[in-house]
Amino acid sequence: MISVEGLKVEFNATPLFEDVSYVINKKDRIALVGKNGAGKSTMLKILAGLQRPTEGTVSVPRECTIGYLPQVMKLADSRTVMEEAELAFGHIREMQAGLERMNQELAERTDYESEDYQKLIERFTHENDRFLMMGGTNYQAELERTLMGLGFARTDFDRPTSEFSGGWRMRIELAKLLLQRPDVLLLDEPTNHLDIESIQWLEQFLATRANAVVLVSHDRAFLNNVTTRTIEISCGHIYDYKVKYDEFVKLRKERREQQLRAYENQQKQIEDTEAFIERFRYKATKAVQVQSRIKQLEKLERVEVDEEDNSALRLKFTCSSRSGNYPVICEDVRKAYGDHVVFHDVNLTINRGEKVAFVGKNGEGKSTLVKCIMGEISDYTGRLTLGHNVQIGYFAQNQAQLLDENLTVFDTIDRVAVGDIRLKIRDILGAFMFGGEASEKKVQVLSGGERTRLAMIKLLLEPVNFLILDEPTNHLDMRSKDILKEAIANFEGTVIVVSHDRDFLDGLVTKVYEFGGGLVREHLGGIYDFLQKKQIDSLNELQKAPVQALAGTEPDKGASAARLSYEEQKERNRRLKKLERRVADCEAEIGQTEAAIAILEQKMATPEGAADMSLYEQHRQLKEQLDRAMDEWEAASLQLEGEKE
Repeated sequence: MISVEGLKVEFNATPLFEDVSYVINKKDRIALVGKNGAGKSTMLKILAGLQRPTEGTVSVPRECTIGYLPQVMKLADSRTVMEEAELAFGHIREMQAGLERMNQELAERTDYESEDYQKLIERFTHENDRFLMMGGTNYQAELERTLMGLGFARTDFDRPTSEFSGGWRMRIELAKLLLQRPDVLLLDEPTNHLDIESIQWLEQFLATRANAVVLVSHDRAFLNNVTTRTIEISCGHIYDYKVKYDEFVKLRKERREQQLRAYENQQKQIEDTEAFIERFRYKATKAVQVQSRIKQLEKLERVEVDEEDNSALRLKFTCSSRSGNYPVICEDVRKAYGDHVVFHDVNLTINRGEKVAFVGKNGEGKSTLVKCIMGEISDYTGRLTLGHNVQIGYFAQNQAQLLDENLTVFDTIDRVAVGDIRLKIRDILGAFMFGGEASEKKVQVLSGGERTRLAMIKLLLEPVNFLILDEPTNHLDMRSKDILKEAIANFEGTVIVVSHDRDFLDGLVTKVYEFGGGLVREHLGGIYDFLQKKQIDSLNELQKAPVQALAGTEPDKGASAARLSYEEQKERNRRLKKLERRVADCEAEIGQTEAAIAILEQKMATPEGAADMSLYEQHRQLKEQLDRAMDEWEAASLQLEGEKE
């Protein structure tokens, strides 16, 4: 579908990447990976036609449609949520208006036997079939399903978009993109503003209903659940693997080890050959052999080892001092804005040294409770007590956007550093991969990940024993996330992490607080223990019957699922997705075949068509094709139902 040939991009005469060539095929699910600043977002902009490369071409077929979701966008605030989302169906409404005009013309005309009238009937039939195949009669239902899948409630549909935060407005843009069903979806960090439930819904949508997808994300679990091909940008080149991310990591390591072994063997061979040449260079009796070895060396195809980017973040949070045994205690805490109760009856105790996660849908109060703990919100009821000698370090979700864009990296840190630490600014910046000329970069030219790293340095300069991190992994590459996770795990103080990144939370937290329906529920264990419970008993069911859930009563509906391990459930979900894709493909084929049969029968109804025997043969073949598709659909549907039971 899209062909990339000899792509090169330069900034200030320094190549970001060069000689890049690859093809995006139909139904490709591509993860575009690489360290922060490698050029992933730039690559997406070039594919979207928003940026021109220094050299090379991107060939896109004329009929191919592309949808692009950037990390940051300017959003309009003049419509309601529903009105904004309906903009995705402009082409459907245009088609509907055209059909109404043709229908009106057919009703008004009386020249039923004319050739022109027959052509109008054929055109109306063809366009009406296209309209039905594109979901023209039920797009409203599809729109509502998509908005609700991304976390909106029906009561939100008529609210103006200006009432929503930037993250929620980004969801509206994502909904519009998904509803347009472009041939190629380009998504730059789509999960940054989604909660865990919305991410799982998006995974299902992309895996079963989208066309080609090129995805930049630092959520490893999301990549593994959606993508089947991985393209890495590293050291100015790309490496294309036809596997999902985890397999790519293994294959990349194996490939480099093989290259190193082949390189070492070849170097030994070269050394031996050169030693022979040097030893017998001036012996007449060995002249023929020496010349033969020299020619061998000249013809030898040298083994190259892929360059490896070894630059890595060096991060360590130092616990400033010992806090009291219970840094945070909440007793019957309640917070409301007017009639809207964010949460009530919150009772929780966080012990010194614990690492806990705050999870739940956006808007359920996670950041609100954090602000209560921080003292930024004080008009709550109940009792919230901070322990003795608690020193809080806070990383806000939009921390990277709060940086002064006109300052350089060095000046940003120089303004907050005090005392002897100012003598070590260059060393600190080097540890955060801002060594050399990078320290003189303006903040405005930094990528999202580089800004996050810079904001993290500011946090490190504060003496703390209690870290509160609100979405700290947004924009960080895989390697930096792993290093941040290790630094938090080794931190001796207390940590609250607000995050939707399952892979990041796995093995890090030992307690999960779930926010939903005005309640805050405590779940002992890690994030995957929590997710396993949710697969047994969904969040909506927990909200309807919190007493049953908290008492540990096992619902009958989830009894069989309760006996499955998380890995078994993941495998079952993969099988379900595959079957759902098969059913959807069959339904699409049935719709297309029925439309083709209807058009053919229109032609056969004319005097000319009745005499054309080839049309009858085509009709017979289409009927057989329809029967096969119906049989396959029935078998796949039965298998799907059996798998769900």
